[in-house]
Amino acid sequence: MAGIPQLAFPHRPGSLPGVQVVDLPELLERAARPADGRFDPVRPAFHLLFTVHAGHLCAVDDTECLVTSGSWLWVRPGQVLQLGAGSPETQGTAVLFMAHALGADAVTAIGLDQRAWRLPVTLTADADASVRQTLAMLTDEYRQLGLLPLEAHAEVVRHLLAVLLLRLTHLPATPRAPAAGSEAFHRFHQAVEDHFTRTHRVEDYAARLGYSVRNLSRVTQAAVGLGAKRFIDDRVLLEARRMLLHTDLPAASIAERLGFPSATAFARFFRRRTGETPTGFRARPRRAQPSPPPSGRGRPRGAPTT
Repeated sequence: MAGIPQLAFPHRPGSLPGVQVVDLPELLERAARPADGRFDPVRPAFHLLFTVHAGHLCAVDDTECLVTSGSWLWVRPGQVLQLGAGSPETQGTAVLFMAHALGADAVTAIGLDQRAWRLPVTLTADADASVRQTLAMLTDEYRQLGLLPLEAHAEVVRHLLAVLLLRLTHLPATPRAPAAGSEAFHRFHQAVEDHFTRTHRVEDYAARLGYSVRNLSRVTQAAVGLGAKRFIDDRVLLEARRMLLHTDLPAASIAERLGFPSATAFARFFRRRTGETPTGFRARPRRAQPSPPPSGRGRPRGAPTT
């Protein structure tokens, strides 16, 4: 969406295609110069997973996140990330990767196309130890370029990355995403991503995909627990929140970009869904959202965070 710059995957000479493992201070140095203690918001075009040894504040979409020692934050492509400037003692590890760096079987097993985590994930001590051991192995292998033939080195890195992600998405303390859903739902999900700024009508998507409205609502309900109309509206609302928080565009311009016939229609939709006006939402301080307790289970709620 216009107004929020996209951050492309940072290719570096000699690095493996689609995967990078960097220290958190290096990631902060690569970002744009911070203003008022915060970096400019960006939409990474890649997956960004990071953990810290000391607390670090950032914002994902409309939520402040404090990533503490022992927690993990996974930002997926399309989400809006705003890093805090950090401090000299900020230490941690960031893993940047593209989906194509993993094999198709790993993508399915990890659930890479499912909803993103809504919170930093805090694991139990035993679970965290096993995940960090895998991260250490991945980091060591990534930095030992030249020790193995390049193709073998790349395969080891890819496999270790897959193990890391599988551990994080399948350990008991991890908020689990809903089931992946049917092929019909995946087609609908992708169609919404492609066209939600042009149409909010279930009928239009049903006609485009060759399904009945009832069937589309049924498969969406089965996949994510929402009707098809609610799924579309949640995606529109998510984008509206992003643009209200991270751009200076007036509400009328946002309404036009999101496919509303008028600013009044947009304001009416936004108020019905949130209980406040777009202007009021933009003026309200962003809510802090703490990490879940180590024993917490749950699943993400709300719009697909893509």
